[in-house]
Amino acid sequence: MKITIRDANTQDIGAIVDFQMEMALETEDLKLDRDILTKGVNSVLSDNNRARYFIAEADSMAVGMLMITYEWSDWRNGWVWWIQSVYTKPGFRKMGIYKLLYDHVKGLVNASDNIRGIRLYVDKRNVPAQKVYESLGMSGEHYTTYEWMK
Repeated sequence: MKITIRDANTQDIGAIVDFQMEMALETEDLKLDRDILTKGVNSVLSDNNRARYFIAEADSMAVGMLMITYEWSDWRNGWVWWIQSVYTKPGFRKMGIYKLLYDHVKGLVNASDNIRGIRLYVDKRNVPAQKVYESLGMSGEHYTTYEWMK
């Protein structure tokens, strides 16, 4: 089976919303509001200055996704891309789909003169994801992420 990576488009809204709902429930035991989420996904697909989705596709079916958001780094005088919302459908896991998504994003970063690197955060309880990220050469040793949400 050939897996291809492409930019998401408005025809992917349903798959992205489903993936986001399943990912939040699976990784954080969090039930998202489908209406709010759908509006949020549509906002990204309508304006890629907010974020950008990539879809992993097999036989014209979305089987995984990854979203990036942008951070300006004055230290590096360039952008840092944050990987967020990583999801692979259960029947397609352990097939290297995240690696394909990651390699695609890393290739875009390497080809750019003003994107300096990639970051991501992961729930401390999501040990399988941490092992995948480490296997691709990412390090979680330098920063701890804190948050406040309304």
